[in-house]
Amino acid sequence: MMRHYEVIVSGGGVSGAIAAIAAARAGAKTLIVEANGFLGGTLTAAGVGPMMTFHAGKKQAIQGITDELIQRLRRIGKSPGHIEDATNYTYSVTPFDAEAMKHELETMLLEAGGDILYHTMLAGVVTNGSRITSLTLCNKAGLSEITGDVFIDATGDGDVAAWAGVEFAKGRESDGMSQPMTLKMKMRNVDTSAIRDYIRKHPEEFTRMNQDLSVMDTAERLSVIGFEKQFKEAKERGEVTIKREDVLFFETNNPGEVIMNTTRILGCDSTDPWSLSLAEIEGRRQCRELELFLRKYVPGFEEAIVVSTGPSIGVRGSRQIKGQYTLTGEDILTMKKFDDVIAHSGYPIDIHSPDGEGTTHGRLEWGGMYGIPYRSLVTDQFDNLIVVGRCLSATFEAQAAVRTTPTVGAIGQAGGTAAALAVKSRKAVTEVDIAELQRKLREEGAYLEV
Repeated sequence: MMRHYEVIVSGGGVSGAIAAIAAARAGAKTLIVEANGFLGGTLTAAGVGPMMTFHAGKKQAIQGITDELIQRLRRIGKSPGHIEDATNYTYSVTPFDAEAMKHELETMLLEAGGDILYHTMLAGVVTNGSRITSLTLCNKAGLSEITGDVFIDATGDGDVAAWAGVEFAKGRESDGMSQPMTLKMKMRNVDTSAIRDYIRKHPEEFTRMNQDLSVMDTAERLSVIGFEKQFKEAKERGEVTIKREDVLFFETNNPGEVIMNTTRILGCDSTDPWSLSLAEIEGRRQCRELELFLRKYVPGFEEAIVVSTGPSIGVRGSRQIKGQYTLTGEDILTMKKFDDVIAHSGYPIDIHSPDGEGTTHGRLEWGGMYGIPYRSLVTDQFDNLIVVGRCLSATFEAQAAVRTTPTVGAIGQAGGTAAALAVKSRKAVTEVDIAELQRKLREEGAYLEV
């Protein structure tokens, strides 16, 4: 049966879920289509955590619906909220319970009046001139068509936009290579007291924690990057083959439970199903290797138990649409002001090398904050398409800054609100009144410096 919605969101990750909540709250008849049986994307389907960062110095740069989600989790004891980053890499981290996040996002969307279609994948995009008219969906009922007024691409890989014919770039400009993927591994029964004690006694093995180890004692949950000596020696012995220079992990909302962000899968393409399948296989191999290494050589992990890997691999980047404006690394580092700003962030440029070991950083001055323009979410090719999340119009360097979950949540709120305004005004998404959009975002709690 053909159905029609005013706003259709493809992809139920953080950005898509927040976009759908925003559109539904603004009065649009909204549907979100998700391949999994739950919302949350990388945070719930790829084991990513914590969220980082909502802040730019002491200023909370990301508020609105994304922060509302965290406050709801705090009230039920499923997140400690925004806490200090014990690695000193950024201003704050936000641990959470992934199972609770699934339920809370779903509840927020249903409370707003939105509809959810789970276990459904995009199978095609139908266009007519400068408009997308319908999506072809694939699920247990077979293939079906669904029509809409405005479509939001929150697929992460820009599938709706690409299949509609929108121009896009992929990876870094020099050779098209994307940042490596990472399969996360969650472990419980980790002795965090033993880890803290070891770090205090061996600060030379934790050079990327900037030596200010006092934060480790005050932070409510542990964040660690280091164990450089053990990792290097294990690689020299051939026990570890992971192409990175150290071990990175974060404690979740649940004490003694950590998420390992240490595997590094190179040369794979998340838009190619064969390549993506190979990445999943290699990720699990690396996780097993990492588990053995941690239990054998890293204090505090002697009795640790693997709870899960993934369950899906984490992708940092792939397609970037060619929008009305392409956000650049220079825009980030110079904190360029935009008249059509719809979100802010303080997260730095953070590039995991596509070539192997090494991570490149482009840092702002302490407390620095940049803006993201609405023009990076829309294209001149289509009147009713908005792109949110990590596949917005940005260079390889800029995307490495705006790809993290608090930032894409803020982008999602803007995209969902703009979609509802376009429906209400019967205008193209490129003709949305920016002042009205910014006013509506502030009214819904978003932080904007206009």
